[in-house]
Amino acid sequence: MADTPVVLINGARQTGKTTLVRAFAAGIEQATYATFDDAGMLAAATNDPQGFIASLEGTAVIDEIQKVPQLFPAIKMSVDNDRRPGRFLLTGSANVLMLPKLSESLAGRMEIITLRPLSQGEQAGRCDNFVDRLMKGGKWRSPSNPDSRKQLVDRVYKGGYPEVIQRTRSRRRNWFASYLTTILQRDIRDLSNIEALSDAPRLMALLAARSGSLLNVAEVSRSAGIPHSTLQRYLALFETTFLIHHVRPWTANLSKRLVKSPKILLGDTGFMTYLLNASESSVLDDLTLAGRFIETFVGCELLKQIEWSESKPALLHYRTGAGADVDFVLEAGARQVMGVEVKLAQTLKKEDFRGLQSLAADAKSRFAGGVVLYSGSQCIPFGDGLWAVPFSCLWE
Repeated sequence: MADTPVVLINGARQTGKTTLVRAFAAGIEQATYATFDDAGMLAAATNDPQGFIASLEGTAVIDEIQKVPQLFPAIKMSVDNDRRPGRFLLTGSANVLMLPKLSESLAGRMEIITLRPLSQGEQAGRCDNFVDRLMKGGKWRSPSNPDSRKQLVDRVYKGGYPEVIQRTRSRRRNWFASYLTTILQRDIRDLSNIEALSDAPRLMALLAARSGSLLNVAEVSRSAGIPHSTLQRYLALFETTFLIHHVRPWTANLSKRLVKSPKILLGDTGFMTYLLNASESSVLDDLTLAGRFIETFVGCELLKQIEWSESKPALLHYRTGAGADVDFVLEAGARQVMGVEVKLAQTLKKEDFRGLQSLAADAKSRFAGGVVLYSGSQCIPFGDGLWAVPFSCLWE
């Protein structure tokens, strides 16, 4: 806000966007707050976008901006006439980067911040810095208070939505049930008149069961009984509303990334347990689902920390035709590549580092090191910049 005319905070519903901007606006001497959950304000902005923007005094805080896309050209015109920083603070429950007409209208005038569910560090009242420590390389120190398996299960089962982590276990399912209904009836219906909206909950459950794995659209289409074209529209809408995230593949050849399959991640493991009707005992004990849960959990924590990291690396994955793979690759521009592998085992062998060694061979001088996150309690070097690191290092 100190150097940018327009700041947009977007993210899934109920991650705390409105709470955050209201708290921020309370510290501004002159701020005007408008929310499009108010029907009268929504009608006024829709009927006369330019007049509505002109009527806002001081810093304009506008909630749920995606409901009135006509406002973006009006904001652009206003900013072009007055480039002072901190003029507009917006929130949205849809990713404007996936709505090209909206993002293009404010190119160079707007900074976008994604607010995801609370990270593990945030829930403990501190800022996690695993991503920055990883990208800087160097030695790892064993955590002072590593999680037990039961504590790790609780973190995965709970997820990070602010309302959910304050509820008892028995009340969390009720919240997620109403949350899914709200997403379908408000955000997705607002963005697209997609047919067969009643198929969405079942499709979300199918995607949840595949979270952490490569996305095979043809297989999902067959399993869901949904035409390929309709499924693609669903996937785009789920990603636009932050319910899922696509992790693109890493290859040394940039052009090949566009043709290889992405990995799919659900946006929150608490939501994932609801969609799969999973009990706490099944989260890490069910051999079919355990790997999916823990990989989704780690992927979500990395996405959250990337938002406030210094290096802002891209989150990718790595897989070769020969079968070598690394769950997550963090790439900082064209300079640096780091690998993160996820294992539920309490002890590791040299074979567990084969994927990272294959990545190092492909990345050559750009490879800066890698870690295998595991269920043990000690940080152990495995040579050549490779470390075994307990899961607790993600947030300690």
